[in-house]
Amino acid sequence: KHSRGRSFAPSLFPPFLHSLNLKMASQGASLQNYNNELVQSIEDLRQKREEVNRQILKEEEDKAKIQKELSILTDRLQSLNGSLIRKTQARNEYDKTIQETEAAYMKILESSQTLLHVLKRETVNLTKKRQGSD
Repeated sequence: KHSRGRSFAPSLFPPFLHSLNLKMASQGASLQNYNNELVQSIEDLRQKREEVNRQILKEEEDKAKIQKELSILTDRLQSLNGSLIRKTQARNEYDKTIQETEAAYMKILESSQTLLHVLKRETVNLTKKRQGSD
């Protein structure tokens, strides 16, 4: 049928079905876009998770290394503390021995001085006696 110069092809679908079909196609495209965005968002989250996981592994490695160093340093500190205790005791014993030796030496010096005075006095007395008996 022709009317006013236009030709009509008979439609397989009534106009409302054609409109519904276009609407569903549009919604399908939107759904596909949402799906693509969702897949991309999940992939982004996985990448961020993987980056955090790499950081965790690195920090756990650093932690283990520091714990090992700390253990070595703790052992060394205990060893040094033991050594310091022994050496401090030895130094105190040296100090005591030095003080006792110096005190004994001072007594020897005093005794030597006293002995020297006694010897000089006796020498003077003997000389006087000898001169008196001459």
